[in-house]
Amino acid sequence: MAKKIKQIAIYGKGGIGKSTTTSNLSAALSQIGLKVMQFGCDPKSDSTNTLRDGKFIPTVLDTLREKSAVKASEVIYEGFNGIYCVEAGGPAPGVGCAGRGIITAVELFKHQKVFEELDLDVVIYDVLGDVVCGGFAVPIREGIAEHVFTVSSSDFMSIYASNNLFKGISKYSASGGALLGGVIANSMGPPYSKEIIDDFAEKTATQIIEYIPRSITVTQSELQGKTTIEAAPDSAQAEVYRSLARKIADHDESKAPSPLEVAELRSWAASWADSLLALEQGKIVSAGDSI
Repeated sequence: MAKKIKQIAIYGKGGIGKSTTTSNLSAALSQIGLKVMQFGCDPKSDSTNTLRDGKFIPTVLDTLREKSAVKASEVIYEGFNGIYCVEAGGPAPGVGCAGRGIITAVELFKHQKVFEELDLDVVIYDVLGDVVCGGFAVPIREGIAEHVFTVSSSDFMSIYASNNLFKGISKYSASGGALLGGVIANSMGPPYSKEIIDDFAEKTATQIIEYIPRSITVTQSELQGKTTIEAAPDSAQAEVYRSLARKIADHDESKAPSPLEVAELRSWAASWADSLLALEQGKIVSAGDSI
């Protein structure tokens, strides 16, 4: 019987720290003995940079533009601790669908049975989550990824993007699409940031997988072109990523979320805006501050 490969997709609004989180997760999973592939699905093609000392790698689409036939081995590069790195890429600026790279790369790898040949344990798709269009929805719609996680801060636009993702998951869940594993709460700062993201998770019937604090260690590591796991392995931040990796490795049950309608989301956000104003004016005390 063939080994079951854990395939997960990590979505998040641009700039929210999705690729930073994904790369540190890949690095931490590799250190517990798992064979990992990180599959960058963002047209910027920078998902795997910190796994390769800040170096960019040729993308699947770029390689296909140069030659009509491509072997998967030509677009797979080795990164930190033996992690397999792939960048799907995107079309030339201003031309075509930004999700085309995902569709093309996934079809290429499926046809050539790459995952089985490499005997992988985990494949992580790092996917832009601002717009869940046809191309970017492939890991969800086709059920390629079994579990989906979203990286979100407590900022409204990040939560808005996550809620849109939940709508896509909910839409395809009945037809064999991927299900939601939970939220990776990133850039956690003041106590109220945790309260906001906790409340959003509760309202949408999901869970927080890990809280990742805002940290200068991450910035220092990325300026070196490395993950925190590689550059600062003994740091508190690295331990948070290792904790996330253990939880992801053990995770085996995902479900369809309950996304909020736009009016519900706006009403929810407005109530939090009122609460934060009252907190700033000293009229209420944050639950985190009262502990």
